[in-house]
Order: sequence, then structure tokens, then C-alpha cells
Amino acid sequence: MENKDLTEVIRLRYEEAQSQIAKSAQSAGRNPESVKLVVVTKKQPLAVLQSAIDAGIKIFGENYPKEAVSKMQSLGEKNTVEWHMIGHVQSRKARLVVENFSLLHSLDRLKTARRLNQFAQEAQKKFPLLLELNVGGEESKHGWDASDESHWEALLPDIEEALSLENLEIRGLMTMPPFFQDAELARPYFRQLHRLRDFLSKKYPQANFEELSMGTSGDFQIAVQEGATIVRVGQAIVGQRNY
Repeated sequence: MENKDLTEVIRLRYEEAQSQIAKSAQSAGRNPESVKLVVVTKKQPLAVLQSAIDAGIKIFGENYPKEAVSKMQSLGEKNTVEWHMIGHVQSRKARLVVENFSLLHSLDRLKTARRLNQFAQEAQKKFPLLLELNVGGEESKHGWDASDESHWEALLPDIEEALSLENLEIRGLMTMPPFFQDAELARPYFRQLHRLRDFLSKKYPQANFEELSMGTSGDFQIAVQEGATIVRVGQAIVGQRNY
């Protein structure tokens, strides 16, 4: 496909996704502008990324720090967009994340939090992030286990320490529910994250848990109905990944 054609295809898919977000938000009595669309480009070639930028997309999500930074460098002057890290971050990649991303969606343990805080302190800035909660309790997923509501109190010591790190700015929560062919089945998991956000907001009224990053290509409309403020959509906009 010619780059010009690819740009047009991506633009149309992006506009369709935004339209679906708007309808879902309005159906829940929400302002569509309260939902941010992050376009996921992990494992996508540079040509796809360039076409997506040409299509007017401003926020991109990547899963692997080194791959993402390589793309940023290759874009050169064209790198005028906002980058979000949405995948698991190893502690040894913490510096790369602090130096190159606007937001981390997926802080999943204190060891990484301490490293991020250290590098943010060295850079003399506050680094914004979300806490990843595993609402499905799946062993294959990262994040603090939040599948059992009766155990939420046990999460508080870790969350308190994360909140105490002076160079980190916690802005909310993220989750990746179990995968279902029927997106409706993901709804209880999105509700669970929303309830957990309300629980933490009451425990720590001084903190900001405003953002809820939840919903991907197959279920983002349900996520918006359940309160998502950020959705992460890849294949529905930029097509299948090339592994």
C-alpha cells in the first residue's frame, strides 16, 4: 500500500474510533472530550508510524522502551508527538522511560517505582504515571492483584509508598482485563477498576486518581461506558502487527 493510501486508511479508522468513543461517552452521560485516545504502535514499522502522524494522530503508545526510542530517533524532526509507555517496564529500563515518555501507564511494582523516582530526581522533574492493577487475577498479567475486593486493604502499604516518592506523580490506574470474544464480558472488570479508584480516592483524598486507562481495540467502547479516561487502541486503527 502506498504511504498516501495508508495515511488515508489510518485517518478514516482513527476518526471512526473517535466517533465510537463519543457515542459511548454520550450513552453514559459523559463528555466525549474527557476520553483520550492513545494509538498503539508496538511492533509496527516506521512507515506505519509516519503515516499515522501524517493522519493527524498526536498520542502514541509503545510497549518496549528500546524499540520506541529507536522509532523516536528515526523520526527526527517529525517526532512532535506525545509518547506513552503502556507495557511492563523492567527496572533497568527505568531511565529510558523517564527520559523519553510523557506518561507511564503500567507501574506494577515498588522496585520499578523507586528506580523511576531516582531517575526523575536526577532529571529534576516529576514523572507522571498510572498504577497497573490486575483485576482479573491472571498470572500471565502484570500489576498488583486487585481481583478480590476483600483484599484491597492489603494493597495500601505499597500504594502509600508509591505516593510518598517525591519525584513521581501518580495520576490514576490502568488495567488489562481477561480477553473475551464478547466485549460485554469485560464490563465487570472495568467496573472493578472504577470501584477501586473510588476506594483509593476515599483513602487518599489528597492524591489524584483521576485517570483510568482501560479498553483496547476489542472492548474500548465498553470501557468508555464504564469510566475510562484513556483508551489504548492499536490494530483497529493501524492494522495487524508484523511480528
